[in-house]
Amino acid sequence: MKSLKKVEIVDAIATKTGLTKADSSRALDAFASVVKEALAKGNRVPIAGFGTFGISKRSAREGRNPRTGEKVKISARNAVKFTPGTALKDAVNK
Repeated sequence: MKSLKKVEIVDAIATKTGLTKADSSRALDAFASVVKEALAKGNRVPIAGFGTFGISKRSAREGRNPRTGEKVKISARNAVKFTPGTALKDAVNK
């Protein structure tokens, strides 16, 4: 499985939209920034036909260091989650 690099995404956006690569890069950066800011405020970010970005609250828990077996306290935190939409699921499972 190949990983798509940012530069490849920018090239694809430029090709599909007719924007310059510089404009496409700024658009991608702006999108990432908007999603990050919304999630930091605790908001969900639904994108029709694609999916929804959201926050999942993780409780504090106790874990173990795999090397030593020593108990470790893991603090509570927020985790980013993505739930794919039906159109995305269908596209991936053709």
